Amino acid sequence: MSSEKPILHSYFRSSCSWRVRTCLNWKGIDYEYCPVNLLERAQKKEEYSETNPKVVPALKTDGILLSQSVAILEYLEETQPEKPLLPKDPYKRALVRSIVQAIASDIQPLIQPLHYIKSLQYLESIGGNKNEYIIYCITHGFEGIERQLANTSGKYCVGDEVTLADVCLLPQVYDTNRFGIDMTKFPLIQRITNDLSELDSFKKGHPQNQIDCPAEEKNKIS
Repeated sequence: MSSEKPILHSYFRSSCSWRVRTCLNWKGIDYEYCPVNLLERAQKKEEYSETNPKVVPALKTDGILLSQSVAILEYLEETQPEKPLLPKDPYKRALVRSIVQAIASDIQPLIQPLHYIKSLQYLESIGGNKNEYIIYCITHGFEGIERQLANTSGKYCVGDEVTLADVCLLPQVYDTNRFGIDMTKFPLIQRITNDLSELDSFKKGHPQNQIDCPAEEKNKIS
């Protein structure tokens, strides 16, 4: 494997990037942070699109380039087994991956313009309220996760150890806060995210602690 420091192409407010930042922090992997300003559409500029297919995060490590946050998380788990984020028990591993997919595949795409813009444009064209639609979809997704957690959670999402499910959960809750969703409806999700917020690896990965977080944004982020 390459001895060069990994390079993470990231945007401070990207929940997908936050997942990878947390994983790197959790495993004690020192990395270089390379900001990609999505508001300036930097991901579409030629110099970046040659690095990654117009999305963040992208991780250059071990002489290769990886994209898609869940694939990156799995790669890091397989190649850096210290401080594991997947349980040894196959059933518990499946539970973790089920929650990861519920977040990454069922909820997160609904609130990312890259994925949902055409659907929302159509919804608006027929007189629908896009914010109501987004809130409905997120709430439906969280209801499913809350039911899963009732069967799987201990201190964290699956038992008492931090897993990839937790790495995905906290950024997703943070990312949906701007829609004004009443999180008291999801007491397990709220309790777990409150506990995760106190862990150093998650704090270090928080948007307000990234070098590309604008000064005026730092006071707005909780």
